[in-house]
Amino acid sequence: MVIKSLSEVAFIDISGVDKKFNENETEVKLCNFTDVYYNWAISKDNVNNFMIASANKDEIRRFLLKKGSVAITKDSETRDDIGIACYIADDLDNTLLGYHCALIVPKTGILYGKYLNAYLHTKMARTYFSNQASGSGQRYTLTIGAIGDVKIPMIPYEEQVKIGNIFSLIDRKIVNNNKINFELESMAKTLYNYWFLQFDFPNENGKPYKSSGGKMVWNEELKREIPEGWKVDNLMESSLCGDIKAGVDYFETKNYLPTANINGEEITDGEYISFDNRESRANMQPVKNSVWFAKMKNSIKHLTIPENSDWFINKYILSTGFQGLKCSADSLAYIHCIINSNWFEVYKDMLSHGATQESVNNEDLKNIKFAVPSVDVLKRFSAIVFPILEKKFLIIKENQELTALRDFLLPLLMNGQVTFKEWWYE
Repeated sequence: MVIKSLSEVAFIDISGVDKKFNENETEVKLCNFTDVYYNWAISKDNVNNFMIASANKDEIRRFLLKKGSVAITKDSETRDDIGIACYIADDLDNTLLGYHCALIVPKTGILYGKYLNAYLHTKMARTYFSNQASGSGQRYTLTIGAIGDVKIPMIPYEEQVKIGNIFSLIDRKIVNNNKINFELESMAKTLYNYWFLQFDFPNENGKPYKSSGGKMVWNEELKREIPEGWKVDNLMESSLCGDIKAGVDYFETKNYLPTANINGEEITDGEYISFDNRESRANMQPVKNSVWFAKMKNSIKHLTIPENSDWFINKYILSTGFQGLKCSADSLAYIHCIINSNWFEVYKDMLSHGATQESVNNEDLKNIKFAVPSVDVLKRFSAIVFPILEKKFLIIKENQELTALRDFLLPLLMNGQVTFKEWWYE
């Protein structure tokens, strides 16, 4: 096997395209650090979520995202977040790679982009980038020379294509699973809005409560009308959920999830730790029928753990950067929808405070109040939404298994311990 430096088989450029918008420049979409960090591949499906910025002609020429290229993260507060790779799966018109990233364009017929992306996810490449990062304290960075010096095993191009395409298939399945979960969550949110924001849950005759003349009464705490007979609680003093205190049971080895490893509801595995060597923040124990959210301002990170969660509870420990709420089986769906609503994150951010890192505490969360439905309405809502949450959690589990398979196969295929033909047919 021939080993070559990346600079010999690809063109490398470091982006300086910032997030500003200048009127004398061309409007563009910007693929930023977090977009690269959280995606194995970027396709046309991702573009709608990119921010709007502007760029000059030279920036557009150099950093326009084209199919077959690979982007990596170049700067970060920690070494482990540097050198994270992402494959560009489509030609993305008017979409540029943003600041804190580097663009790698493989030489045609020599290096296959999907293969390069897969290799850069191996432990060997990740360790190389971590060791090559320069800087200390607040920021670490990779120079263009350090990126170009990473060693690439140059197996025959046809084998590169086979290996790269296999991992792209796995990634495509993960992406499709995420789309399914997005649609499932949209269904839950639509029902929540209809039942608990418009108050048009089905009455005893199956008709929309408020629209059919159901009695509404003014509530001074919420500054709005709510159905007659409903009361008001807050997140920390509620009949529907309770605060989960810090503290974990003894364990030999578990995976530690800080808030940085949750993106929305997507999970990226952290480090494996023992009970004795864990850091002080690794001190929150997940439990069944619980809802979690990041306490930090401008940080949308959610976990809902239903009944079918033994795999998650046995595997993970959470950071004290999460707030956990223990719910009953009937209230989990309702509390999940509250925490995942847009108004909750806006309110949480308004209440956040702190000198260095703004966040909320238990006293702040007492100010987040909500209407408590009747037992009958709550149970009927749970009967519909709880199975959705369990389905979503099964998909999250499948994604974890696919990711583990991908990470297991990568080094074996790269170093020839398992050949493509052997793995594919056995």
